[in-house]
Amino acid sequence: MSPHNGVVKPRSYDQRAVVQRVIGVLLMFFSASMLPPLGVALGYGDGAETAFALGFVIVLAAGFIVWLPARHAHGDLRVRDGVLITVLFWTVLGFVGAVPLRIATDAWNGWTDAVFESVSGLTTTGATVAVGLDHLPHALNFYRAELHFLGGMGILVLAVAVMPMLGVGGMQLVKAETAGPMKDAKLAPRIAQTARALWLVYVGIIAVCTLAYHLAGMSWFDAICHAMSTIATGGFSTHDASIGYFNNPLLEYVVSFFTLLGAINFGLHYLALRGGGLKIYWQDEEFRVFAAMALMLIAAVAVPLAGYGAYHGDWELAFRRALFQTVAFGANAGFATDDPTHWPSYVPVLLMLSTYFMGMAGSTAAGFKAVRVLLLFKQGVRELVRLVHPSAELTIKLNHRRVGDSVIASVTGFFATYVAVVAFMTLLLMLLSSNLDFLTAFSAVSTCINNTGPGLGIVNATMVPVSMPGKWLLTFAMLLGRLEIFTLLVVFTPVFWRK
Repeated sequence: MSPHNGVVKPRSYDQRAVVQRVIGVLLMFFSASMLPPLGVALGYGDGAETAFALGFVIVLAAGFIVWLPARHAHGDLRVRDGVLITVLFWTVLGFVGAVPLRIATDAWNGWTDAVFESVSGLTTTGATVAVGLDHLPHALNFYRAELHFLGGMGILVLAVAVMPMLGVGGMQLVKAETAGPMKDAKLAPRIAQTARALWLVYVGIIAVCTLAYHLAGMSWFDAICHAMSTIATGGFSTHDASIGYFNNPLLEYVVSFFTLLGAINFGLHYLALRGGGLKIYWQDEEFRVFAAMALMLIAAVAVPLAGYGAYHGDWELAFRRALFQTVAFGANAGFATDDPTHWPSYVPVLLMLSTYFMGMAGSTAAGFKAVRVLLLFKQGVRELVRLVHPSAELTIKLNHRRVGDSVIASVTGFFATYVAVVAFMTLLLMLLSSNLDFLTAFSAVSTCINNTGPGLGIVNATMVPVSMPGKWLLTFAMLLGRLEIFTLLVVFTPVFWRK
Protein backbone atom coordinates (compact mmCIF):
# COMPACT_ATOMS: atom_id res chain seq x y z
CA MET A 1 0.00 0.00 0.00
CA SER A 2 1.06 3.57 -0.56
CA PRO A 3 2.24 5.68 2.36
CA HIS A 4 -0.04 8.46 1.00
CA ASN A 5 -3.16 6.77 2.38
CA GLY A 6 -1.67 6.54 5.88
CA VAL A 7 -0.49 2.92 5.72
CA VAL A 8 3.23 2.23 5.85
CA LYS A 9 4.40 -0.60 3.66
CA PRO A 10 6.27 -3.21 5.76
CA ARG A 11 9.89 -3.90 4.99
CA SER A 12 10.53 -7.02 2.96
CA TYR A 13 12.07 -9.89 4.89
CA ASP A 14 15.34 -11.23 3.46
CA GLN A 15 15.84 -14.57 5.17
CA ARG A 16 19.29 -15.17 3.69
CA ALA A 17 20.61 -11.80 4.80
CA VAL A 18 19.19 -12.05 8.34
CA VAL A 19 20.65 -15.54 8.79
CA GLN A 20 23.98 -14.37 7.36
CA ARG A 21 24.09 -11.40 9.72
CA VAL A 22 23.42 -13.52 12.79
CA ILE A 23 26.01 -16.13 11.78
CA GLY A 24 28.59 -13.39 11.31
CA VAL A 25 27.88 -11.89 14.74
CA LEU A 26 28.00 -15.30 16.41
CA LEU A 27 31.32 -16.13 14.74
CA MET A 28 32.83 -12.88 15.97
CA PHE A 29 31.43 -13.73 19.40
CA PHE A 30 33.04 -17.19 19.25
CA SER A 31 36.44 -15.73 18.34
CA ALA A 32 36.69 -14.52 21.95
CA SER A 33 36.98 -18.17 23.01
CA MET A 34 40.55 -18.12 21.71
CA LEU A 35 41.61 -15.47 24.25
CA PRO A 36 41.50 -17.50 27.52
CA PRO A 37 43.73 -20.28 26.13
CA LEU A 38 45.98 -17.58 24.67
CA GLY A 39 46.36 -16.25 28.21
CA VAL A 40 47.11 -19.78 29.47
CA ALA A 41 49.73 -20.19 26.76
CA LEU A 42 51.40 -16.92 27.71
CA GLY A 43 51.24 -17.79 31.40
CA TYR A 44 52.83 -21.22 30.99
CA GLY A 45 55.04 -20.25 28.05
CA ASP A 46 54.12 -23.55 26.40
CA GLY A 47 54.55 -22.44 22.78
CA ALA A 48 50.87 -22.39 21.76
CA GLU A 49 50.59 -18.59 21.76
CA THR A 50 50.83 -18.24 17.99
CA ALA A 51 48.12 -20.84 17.34
CA PHE A 52 45.53 -19.08 19.47
CA ALA A 53 46.51 -15.57 18.36
CA LEU A 54 46.11 -16.66 14.73
CA GLY A 55 42.92 -18.53 15.58
CA PHE A 56 41.45 -15.39 17.15
CA VAL A 57 42.32 -13.24 14.11
CA ILE A 58 41.10 -15.83 11.57
CA VAL A 59 37.74 -16.48 13.25
CA LEU A 60 37.13 -12.79 13.98
CA ALA A 61 37.95 -11.88 10.37
CA ALA A 62 35.74 -14.68 9.04
CA GLY A 63 32.84 -13.48 11.16
CA PHE A 64 33.35 -9.88 10.08
CA ILE A 65 33.44 -10.85 6.40
CA VAL A 66 30.21 -12.82 6.77
CA TRP A 67 28.51 -10.03 8.75
CA LEU A 68 29.57 -6.99 6.72
CA PRO A 69 27.41 -7.46 3.58
CA ALA A 70 24.33 -8.25 5.70
CA ARG A 71 24.89 -5.79 8.56
CA HIS A 72 21.71 -3.83 7.78
CA ALA A 73 19.45 -6.89 7.55
CA HIS A 74 16.95 -7.05 10.41
CA GLY A 75 13.85 -9.02 11.22
CA ASP A 76 12.41 -11.44 13.73
CA LEU A 77 13.62 -14.97 13.27
CA ARG A 78 11.11 -17.53 12.11
CA VAL A 79 11.23 -21.15 13.22
CA ARG A 80 12.95 -22.15 9.99
CA ASP A 81 15.55 -19.41 10.43
CA GLY A 82 16.33 -20.55 13.96
CA VAL A 83 16.86 -24.11 12.74
CA LEU A 84 19.08 -22.99 9.87
CA ILE A 85 21.21 -20.73 12.08
CA THR A 86 21.62 -23.48 14.66
CA VAL A 87 22.72 -26.06 12.08
CA LEU A 88 25.04 -23.67 10.25
CA PHE A 89 26.57 -22.32 13.43
CA TRP A 90 27.38 -25.69 14.98
CA THR A 91 28.76 -26.97 11.67
CA VAL A 92 30.88 -23.89 11.01
CA LEU A 93 32.06 -23.85 14.63
CA GLY A 94 33.34 -27.39 14.28
CA PHE A 95 35.61 -26.27 11.46
CA VAL A 96 36.80 -22.93 12.82
CA GLY A 97 37.28 -24.43 16.28
CA ALA A 98 39.79 -26.82 14.75
CA VAL A 99 42.07 -24.00 13.58
CA PRO A 100 44.24 -23.60 16.72
CA LEU A 101 44.35 -27.38 17.25
CA ARG A 102 45.81 -27.97 13.81
CA ILE A 103 48.19 -25.01 13.89
CA ALA A 104 49.60 -25.75 17.33
CA THR A 105 50.61 -29.38 17.10
CA ASP A 106 50.71 -32.58 15.10
CA ALA A 107 48.85 -34.43 17.87
CA TRP A 108 45.93 -34.29 15.45
CA ASN A 109 47.10 -35.92 12.24
CA GLY A 110 45.56 -33.61 9.66
CA TRP A 111 42.39 -31.53 9.44
CA THR A 112 40.08 -34.55 9.70
CA ASP A 113 41.38 -35.29 13.18
CA ALA A 114 41.36 -31.63 14.21
CA VAL A 115 37.75 -31.13 13.09
CA PHE A 116 36.74 -34.39 14.79
CA GLU A 117 38.31 -33.19 18.06
CA SER A 118 36.72 -29.76 17.77
CA VAL A 119 33.23 -31.13 17.10
CA SER A 120 33.71 -33.70 19.87
CA GLY A 121 34.55 -30.86 22.26
CA LEU A 122 31.67 -28.58 21.27
CA THR A 123 29.09 -31.36 21.27
CA THR A 124 30.47 -32.54 24.65
CA THR A 125 31.08 -36.00 23.20
CA GLY A 126 34.58 -36.39 24.59
CA ALA A 127 35.75 -38.92 21.98
CA THR A 128 39.33 -38.09 21.08
CA VAL A 129 41.80 -38.87 18.32
CA ALA A 130 44.70 -37.19 20.12
CA VAL A 131 47.53 -39.11 21.74
CA GLY A 132 49.96 -37.90 24.38
CA LEU A 133 47.53 -35.67 26.27
CA ASP A 134 49.90 -35.59 29.25
CA HIS A 135 52.49 -33.85 27.08
CA LEU A 136 50.24 -31.43 25.22
CA PRO A 137 50.70 -27.70 25.89
CA HIS A 138 48.54 -26.56 28.79
CA ALA A 139 46.73 -24.13 26.50
CA LEU A 140 45.49 -26.93 24.23
CA ASN A 141 44.17 -29.03 27.09
CA PHE A 142 42.48 -25.93 28.51
CA TYR A 143 40.95 -25.13 25.11
CA ARG A 144 39.57 -28.66 24.78
CA ALA A 145 37.88 -28.28 28.17
CA GLU A 146 36.67 -24.82 27.20
CA LEU A 147 34.97 -26.27 24.12
CA HIS A 148 33.06 -28.56 26.47
CA PHE A 149 32.20 -25.59 28.66
CA LEU A 150 30.77 -23.63 25.72
CA GLY A 151 28.95 -26.57 24.18
CA GLY A 152 27.55 -27.93 27.44
CA MET A 153 24.85 -25.37 28.08
CA GLY A 154 24.87 -24.33 24.44
CA ILE A 155 26.81 -21.45 22.98
CA LEU A 156 23.69 -20.18 21.22
CA VAL A 157 21.94 -20.00 24.58
CA LEU A 158 24.95 -18.07 25.88
CA ALA A 159 24.69 -15.70 22.94
CA VAL A 160 21.02 -15.07 23.67
CA ALA A 161 21.86 -14.51 27.34
CA VAL A 162 24.64 -11.97 26.93
CA MET A 163 24.12 -10.50 23.47
CA PRO A 164 20.72 -8.78 23.25
CA MET A 165 22.25 -6.66 20.52
CA LEU A 166 21.55 -9.57 18.17
CA GLY A 167 18.14 -8.00 17.80
CA VAL A 168 16.51 -11.23 16.65
CA GLY A 169 14.01 -13.71 18.04
CA GLY A 170 16.15 -15.48 20.60
CA MET A 171 13.38 -17.95 21.41
CA GLN A 172 13.73 -19.56 18.00
CA LEU A 173 17.45 -20.13 18.58
CA VAL A 174 16.88 -21.64 22.00
CA LYS A 175 14.03 -23.87 20.80
CA ALA A 176 16.11 -25.12 17.88
CA GLU A 177 18.97 -26.09 20.17
CA THR A 178 17.27 -27.13 23.43
CA ALA A 179 17.02 -30.84 24.17
CA GLY A 180 13.89 -32.73 25.09
CA PRO A 181 10.26 -32.85 23.97
CA MET A 182 9.09 -29.94 26.18
CA LYS A 183 11.00 -27.08 24.58
CA ASP A 184 8.69 -24.20 25.51
CA ALA A 185 9.17 -24.27 29.28
CA LYS A 186 10.65 -21.01 30.59
CA LEU A 187 12.07 -20.19 34.01
CA ALA A 188 11.61 -16.44 33.53
CA PRO A 189 9.18 -14.27 31.54
CA ARG A 190 11.80 -13.39 28.91
CA ILE A 191 13.93 -15.95 27.10
CA ALA A 192 17.12 -13.94 27.69
CA GLN A 193 16.43 -14.04 31.43
CA THR A 194 15.93 -17.81 31.23
CA ALA A 195 19.20 -18.21 29.36
CA ARG A 196 21.09 -16.06 31.87
CA ALA A 197 19.58 -17.97 34.79
CA LEU A 198 20.67 -21.31 33.36
CA TRP A 199 24.17 -20.04 32.64
CA LEU A 200 24.57 -18.59 36.12
CA VAL A 201 23.63 -21.95 37.64
CA TYR A 202 25.95 -23.73 35.20
CA VAL A 203 28.95 -21.53 35.98
CA GLY A 204 28.24 -21.64 39.71
CA ILE A 205 28.22 -25.45 39.81
CA ILE A 206 31.45 -25.53 37.80
CA ALA A 207 33.07 -23.21 40.36
CA VAL A 208 32.01 -25.45 43.25
CA CYS A 209 33.16 -28.52 41.31
CA THR A 210 36.57 -26.94 40.70
CA LEU A 211 37.06 -26.32 44.41
CA ALA A 212 35.94 -29.86 45.27
CA TYR A 213 38.37 -31.38 42.76
CA HIS A 214 41.25 -29.34 44.13
CA LEU A 215 40.44 -30.34 47.70
CA ALA A 216 40.26 -33.98 46.56
CA GLY A 217 43.79 -33.86 45.19
CA MET A 218 43.89 -32.27 41.73
CA SER A 219 46.10 -29.34 40.84
CA TRP A 220 44.23 -26.11 40.17
CA PHE A 221 44.80 -26.47 36.42
CA ASP A 222 43.52 -30.06 36.33
CA ALA A 223 40.62 -29.10 38.61
CA ILE A 224 39.49 -26.25 36.34
CA CYS A 225 39.74 -28.32 33.15
CA HIS A 226 38.04 -31.38 34.61
CA ALA A 227 35.29 -29.31 36.25
CA MET A 228 34.35 -27.74 32.90
CA SER A 229 34.43 -31.17 31.30
CA THR A 230 32.41 -32.78 34.11
CA ILE A 231 29.46 -30.40 34.40
CA ALA A 232 29.25 -30.27 30.60
CA THR A 233 29.18 -34.11 30.74
CA GLY A 234 31.93 -34.02 28.13
CA GLY A 235 34.77 -36.29 29.16
CA PHE A 236 37.92 -34.62 27.82
CA SER A 237 40.76 -35.07 30.29
CA THR A 238 44.24 -33.62 30.53
CA HIS A 239 45.66 -37.15 30.81
CA ASP A 240 45.57 -40.18 28.55
CA ALA A 241 44.45 -42.35 31.49
CA SER A 242 41.60 -39.93 32.26
CA ILE A 243 40.50 -39.97 35.93
CA GLY A 244 42.38 -43.25 36.37
CA TYR A 245 45.59 -41.20 36.17
CA PHE A 246 45.00 -39.86 39.68
CA ASN A 247 44.43 -43.29 41.31
CA ASN A 248 42.34 -41.57 43.96
CA PRO A 249 39.21 -43.33 45.33
CA LEU A 250 37.87 -40.13 46.94
CA LEU A 251 38.20 -38.30 43.64
CA GLU A 252 36.25 -41.03 41.83
CA TYR A 253 33.30 -40.51 44.18
CA VAL A 254 33.50 -36.73 43.79
CA VAL A 255 33.62 -36.97 39.99
CA SER A 256 30.64 -39.34 40.00
CA PHE A 257 28.61 -36.92 42.15
CA PHE A 258 29.25 -33.88 39.98
CA THR A 259 28.72 -35.85 36.77
CA LEU A 260 25.28 -36.79 38.05
CA LEU A 261 24.60 -33.10 38.72
CA GLY A 262 25.41 -32.36 35.09
CA ALA A 263 22.94 -35.03 33.94
CA ILE A 264 20.05 -33.48 35.91
CA ASN A 265 17.77 -30.83 34.45
CA PHE A 266 19.38 -27.44 35.18
CA GLY A 267 15.94 -25.94 35.55
CA LEU A 268 15.55 -28.07 38.69
CA HIS A 269 18.93 -26.83 39.97
CA TYR A 270 17.74 -23.26 39.41
CA LEU A 271 14.43 -23.78 41.19
CA ALA A 272 16.13 -25.57 44.09
CA LEU A 273 18.63 -22.74 44.51
CA ARG A 274 15.83 -20.17 44.29
CA GLY A 275 14.43 -21.56 47.54
CA GLY A 276 12.61 -24.69 46.50
CA GLY A 277 15.10 -26.94 48.29
CA LEU A 278 15.83 -30.60 47.62
CA LYS A 279 12.14 -31.47 47.47
CA ILE A 280 12.03 -29.79 44.05
CA TYR A 281 13.98 -32.70 42.61
CA TRP A 282 11.79 -35.44 44.04
CA GLN A 283 8.62 -33.66 42.94
CA ASP A 284 9.77 -33.98 39.34
CA GLU A 285 8.59 -37.22 37.74
CA GLU A 286 11.47 -37.42 35.28
CA PHE A 287 13.99 -37.06 38.11
CA ARG A 288 12.43 -39.98 39.98
CA VAL A 289 12.75 -42.13 36.84
CA PHE A 290 16.33 -40.90 36.36
CA ALA A 291 17.26 -41.80 39.95
CA ALA A 292 15.59 -45.22 39.73
CA MET A 293 17.37 -46.08 36.48
CA ALA A 294 20.73 -44.94 37.87
CA LEU A 295 20.36 -47.10 41.00
CA MET A 296 19.27 -50.16 39.02
CA LEU A 297 22.11 -49.79 36.54
CA ILE A 298 24.73 -49.37 39.27
CA ALA A 299 23.49 -52.51 41.02
CA ALA A 300 23.35 -54.46 37.75
CA VAL A 301 27.00 -53.58 37.07
CA ALA A 302 28.34 -53.90 40.63
CA VAL A 303 27.03 -57.41 41.35
CA PRO A 304 28.89 -59.23 38.55
CA LEU A 305 31.99 -57.08 39.14
CA ALA A 306 32.20 -58.25 42.76
CA GLY A 307 32.75 -61.78 41.52
CA TYR A 308 35.13 -60.89 38.71
CA GLY A 309 38.94 -60.91 38.55
CA ALA A 310 40.61 -58.05 40.38
CA TYR A 311 37.26 -57.02 41.90
CA HIS A 312 36.47 -60.46 43.34
CA GLY A 313 35.23 -60.13 46.90
CA ASP A 314 36.06 -56.42 47.13
CA TRP A 315 32.58 -54.91 47.30
CA GLU A 316 33.79 -51.35 47.86
CA LEU A 317 36.01 -51.42 44.78
CA ALA A 318 33.33 -53.14 42.73
CA PHE A 319 30.72 -50.59 43.81
CA ARG A 320 33.06 -47.63 43.19
CA ARG A 321 33.99 -48.77 39.68
CA ALA A 322 30.39 -49.66 38.89
CA LEU A 323 29.22 -46.27 40.14
CA PHE A 324 31.90 -44.40 38.22
CA GLN A 325 31.52 -46.20 34.89
CA THR A 326 27.71 -46.32 35.03
CA VAL A 327 27.55 -42.61 35.70
CA ALA A 328 30.22 -41.87 33.07
CA PHE A 329 28.38 -43.82 30.37
CA GLY A 330 24.80 -43.11 31.44
CA ALA A 331 25.36 -39.38 31.92
CA ASN A 332 27.33 -39.23 28.64
CA ALA A 333 30.43 -37.91 30.42
CA GLY A 334 33.06 -40.24 28.99
CA PHE A 335 35.56 -40.28 31.85
CA ALA A 336 37.29 -43.57 32.60
CA THR A 337 39.04 -45.43 35.40
CA ASP A 338 39.00 -48.81 33.67
CA ASP A 339 38.24 -50.46 30.34
CA PRO A 340 34.81 -52.13 30.72
CA THR A 341 35.18 -53.96 27.41
CA HIS A 342 36.53 -57.02 29.19
CA TRP A 343 34.12 -56.94 32.12
CA PRO A 344 31.89 -60.00 32.48
CA SER A 345 28.80 -60.99 30.52
CA TYR A 346 26.28 -58.27 29.67
CA VAL A 347 27.98 -55.38 31.50
CA PRO A 348 29.73 -53.61 28.57
CA VAL A 349 26.59 -53.79 26.41
CA LEU A 350 24.42 -52.56 29.30
CA LEU A 351 26.75 -49.61 29.83
CA MET A 352 26.55 -48.74 26.15
CA LEU A 353 22.75 -48.98 26.14
CA SER A 354 22.61 -46.71 29.20
CA THR A 355 24.03 -43.89 27.07
CA TYR A 356 20.68 -43.71 25.27
CA PHE A 357 18.22 -43.19 28.07
CA MET A 358 19.67 -42.10 31.41
CA GLY A 359 20.23 -38.33 31.05
CA MET A 360 17.45 -35.82 31.75
CA ALA A 361 16.05 -33.26 29.35
CA GLY A 362 17.36 -29.79 30.14
CA SER A 363 20.69 -31.20 31.31
CA THR A 364 24.04 -31.24 29.53
CA ALA A 365 23.64 -34.99 28.89
CA ALA A 366 22.58 -36.16 25.45
CA GLY A 367 20.90 -39.33 24.22
CA PHE A 368 17.21 -40.19 23.98
CA LYS A 369 16.50 -38.73 27.47
CA ALA A 370 14.71 -40.23 30.47
CA VAL A 371 11.57 -38.15 29.90
CA ARG A 372 11.03 -39.71 26.48
CA VAL A 373 11.48 -43.19 27.94
CA LEU A 374 8.87 -42.31 30.56
CA LEU A 375 6.42 -40.98 27.96
CA LEU A 376 6.89 -44.04 25.74
CA PHE A 377 6.23 -46.28 28.73
CA LYS A 378 3.04 -44.38 29.57
CA GLN A 379 1.93 -44.57 25.95
CA GLY A 380 2.52 -48.33 25.98
CA VAL A 381 0.44 -48.68 29.13
CA ARG A 382 -2.32 -46.58 27.55
CA GLU A 383 -2.42 -48.81 24.48
CA LEU A 384 -2.67 -51.91 26.68
CA VAL A 385 -5.62 -50.40 28.57
CA ARG A 386 -7.29 -49.46 25.26
CA LEU A 387 -7.27 -53.12 24.25
CA VAL A 388 -9.57 -53.82 27.19
CA HIS A 389 -11.48 -50.51 27.17
CA PRO A 390 -11.44 -49.25 23.55
CA SER A 391 -13.90 -46.41 24.27
CA ALA A 392 -12.13 -45.07 27.37
CA GLU A 393 -10.85 -41.50 27.38
CA LEU A 394 -7.27 -41.96 28.51
CA THR A 395 -4.84 -39.09 29.03
CA ILE A 396 -1.13 -39.12 29.69
CA LYS A 397 0.16 -36.82 32.40
CA LEU A 398 3.64 -35.65 33.31
CA ASN A 399 4.06 -33.94 36.68
CA HIS A 400 0.25 -33.85 36.96
CA ARG A 401 -0.09 -31.97 33.67
CA ARG A 402 -1.71 -33.38 30.57
CA VAL A 403 0.65 -34.22 27.73
CA GLY A 404 -0.88 -33.61 24.32
CA ASP A 405 -1.15 -36.36 21.75
CA SER A 406 1.05 -34.30 19.43
CA VAL A 407 3.92 -34.54 21.95
CA ILE A 408 3.43 -38.30 22.25
CA ALA A 409 3.43 -38.63 18.47
CA SER A 410 6.60 -36.54 18.30
CA VAL A 411 8.33 -38.73 20.89
CA THR A 412 7.30 -41.90 19.06
CA GLY A 413 8.54 -40.53 15.75
CA PHE A 414 11.77 -39.42 17.36
CA PHE A 415 12.35 -42.89 18.81
CA ALA A 416 11.73 -44.60 15.45
CA THR A 417 14.04 -42.18 13.66
CA TYR A 418 16.73 -42.57 16.34
CA VAL A 419 16.73 -46.37 15.99
CA ALA A 420 16.76 -46.22 12.19
CA VAL A 421 19.62 -43.69 12.07
CA VAL A 422 21.77 -45.67 14.53
CA ALA A 423 21.21 -48.91 12.60
CA PHE A 424 22.00 -47.30 9.24
CA MET A 425 25.10 -45.49 10.50
CA THR A 426 26.41 -48.65 12.20
CA LEU A 427 26.26 -50.60 8.93
CA LEU A 428 27.75 -47.66 7.02
CA LEU A 429 30.62 -47.35 9.51
CA MET A 430 31.40 -51.06 9.09
CA LEU A 431 31.59 -50.43 5.34
CA LEU A 432 33.81 -47.35 5.70
CA SER A 433 36.09 -48.82 8.39
CA SER A 434 36.49 -52.53 7.70
CA ASN A 435 38.57 -53.18 10.85
CA LEU A 436 35.48 -52.68 13.05
CA ASP A 437 33.17 -55.58 13.89
CA PHE A 438 29.46 -55.02 14.53
CA LEU A 439 29.67 -54.46 18.29
CA THR A 440 32.61 -52.07 17.97
CA ALA A 441 30.94 -50.13 15.15
CA PHE A 442 27.65 -50.00 17.09
CA SER A 443 29.46 -48.70 20.16
CA ALA A 444 31.31 -46.07 18.10
CA VAL A 445 28.09 -44.79 16.53
CA SER A 446 26.24 -44.95 19.86
CA THR A 447 28.93 -43.10 21.76
CA CYS A 448 29.04 -40.36 19.12
CA ILE A 449 25.32 -39.88 18.49
CA ASN A 450 24.74 -39.91 22.27
CA ASN A 451 27.71 -37.56 22.80
CA THR A 452 29.28 -39.96 25.29
CA GLY A 453 32.95 -40.51 24.35
CA PRO A 454 34.31 -44.01 24.95
CA GLY A 455 33.17 -46.98 22.93
CA LEU A 456 33.94 -50.66 23.28
CA GLY A 457 36.87 -52.69 22.05
CA ILE A 458 39.51 -50.84 20.06
CA VAL A 459 37.55 -47.55 20.25
CA ASN A 460 37.31 -47.54 24.05
CA ALA A 461 40.07 -45.02 24.69
CA THR A 462 40.50 -43.39 21.28
CA MET A 463 38.91 -43.19 17.83
CA VAL A 464 42.31 -43.40 16.12
CA PRO A 465 41.58 -46.90 14.67
CA VAL A 466 38.59 -45.54 12.71
CA SER A 467 39.28 -44.75 9.05
CA MET A 468 39.20 -41.17 7.74
CA PRO A 469 35.76 -41.55 6.06
CA GLY A 470 34.55 -43.23 9.25
CA LYS A 471 35.68 -40.25 11.32
CA TRP A 472 33.68 -37.88 9.11
CA LEU A 473 30.64 -40.12 9.56
CA LEU A 474 31.11 -40.08 13.34
CA THR A 475 31.57 -36.30 13.24
CA PHE A 476 28.19 -36.07 11.53
CA ALA A 477 26.77 -38.43 14.18
CA MET A 478 28.00 -36.12 16.96
CA LEU A 479 26.22 -33.16 15.37
CA LEU A 480 23.09 -35.27 14.89
CA GLY A 481 23.08 -36.15 18.57
CA ARG A 482 23.78 -32.61 19.80
CA LEU A 483 21.00 -31.18 17.65
CA GLU A 484 18.62 -34.04 18.45
CA ILE A 485 18.52 -35.49 14.92
CA PHE A 486 15.45 -33.68 13.53
CA THR A 487 17.00 -30.22 13.78
CA LEU A 488 19.84 -31.35 11.51
CA LEU A 489 17.99 -33.78 9.23
CA VAL A 490 15.20 -31.34 8.41
CA VAL A 491 17.56 -29.07 6.46
CA PHE A 492 18.12 -31.93 4.00
CA THR A 493 14.41 -32.16 3.14
CA PRO A 494 12.88 -30.30 0.17
CA VAL A 495 9.99 -29.02 2.28
CA PHE A 496 12.39 -27.03 4.47
CA TRP A 497 13.50 -24.92 1.51
CA ARG A 498 10.07 -24.29 0.02
CA LYS A 499 8.69 -20.80 0.54
